Amino acid sequence: MKKFLSISFIWITSLILTTIWTYENPENIELLKNYFKKNKKIEFNIELIDEEKIVANSFSLNLSKVLSLSEKTAFIIHPKQKLKFQPEELIIYSQNGFILKKLNSQKIELPKTFTLQRNGGIKTVFFSKSKSFALVSASNKDCFYAAIVNLDEGREIFKSKCLPDLPKNIDFNGLGSSNIHHNKKIYLAVGTPEKHASKNSLLAQDLKSVFGKILIIDKNKLEDNLIEPIVYTYGHRVPQGLTKIGKNLFNAEHGPKGGDEINLLKKDENYGWPVVSYGTNYLKDGGGDGKSYKINHSLNNFKEPLFAFVPSIGISSLNNCPKILKEYYKTPCLLALSLRGNDLRKGKSIVIFLLSDDLNKINSIEKIYLGELRLRHFVTDKKNELYEDENGSIYVSADKKGIYKISFSDFR
Repeated sequence: MKKFLSISFIWITSLILTTIWTYENPENIELLKNYFKKNKKIEFNIELIDEEKIVANSFSLNLSKVLSLSEKTAFIIHPKQKLKFQPEELIIYSQNGFILKKLNSQKIELPKTFTLQRNGGIKTVFFSKSKSFALVSASNKDCFYAAIVNLDEGREIFKSKCLPDLPKNIDFNGLGSSNIHHNKKIYLAVGTPEKHASKNSLLAQDLKSVFGKILIIDKNKLEDNLIEPIVYTYGHRVPQGLTKIGKNLFNAEHGPKGGDEINLLKKDENYGWPVVSYGTNYLKDGGGDGKSYKINHSLNNFKEPLFAFVPSIGISSLNNCPKILKEYYKTPCLLALSLRGNDLRKGKSIVIFLLSDDLNKINSIEKIYLGELRLRHFVTDKKNELYEDENGSIYVSADKKGIYKISFSDFR
């Protein structure tokens, strides 16, 4: 009996001490998680599940799973010229630093500074001729920053300044990001890595900082591993989606507690974060103070969004509508995905935006709920232009669930 009590006492004491150590040393726990996540291969399985029909306003949407996937995606490619969709043709970059190619999971060679701490990872991938690059989160001792990495050489070719706030206030989910190719340039979206309004938020208004910006990168210089980013627009919070219609660029970005935005991007314009937002700061249980921001953008000399979601939907990727929707609506059309959302407005949806012919107004929004799927990325080509198969179907990723096929039918 004494032996049992002694063992129980030691066990309870160890548990208490471990709990206290964990509470007082959160960064050490982050480092341990970082190590194990970096070595966690993508688990996958070709999985053809029967279609689920979802009735939308003017048509039916058919949803089916084609590939299970254990990790969050950073970028997904299917060759555009191959109209017959084949899972083995997919090239999938995961946020934790792996690539799935020809259904073979391989670890990407990344610099030692690459970190998964503070929800970090590979945030987007972009290409110039035969070379591939990624926007990633990075750390060196107490310095957390963003870097652009040449994936073929496994080295940093650009790094930001250290984020000014304490590590506990840094959230690399806020880094974004997306990219689009336009006029021999790459437009790269970079957010402010923040849990709530903080010192990091202020970087969105600092033209000497890359955070909170849409940046222009010259492809010719990129070939020589030279990056001299030019600010295209600023005052963005978390610009997670980026696409174009003709010469016009659009982005989708997360607001704070509410205020997800769709923006028509105009060179040198200021979109207001963190001075104005249709959302509010997170409440105290989310680390904020719950205060509202100034709402009217134009009165405060900022660019108004085309639309702001209040409550938010956790908007993620943005792209053009597939041909079948363009032909049906006969009007400019954008397509977005959403993550979790909230109790007041569910995310986990695909969202259709119908725009005016001059692209200055959103005339209609239809949000189609797809069940318990946190929708992250569209399957695209290397230029982040939507991939459509021979039947006009598109493909999307859902966090730690897999790749899903979406087709459209029964137009009324």
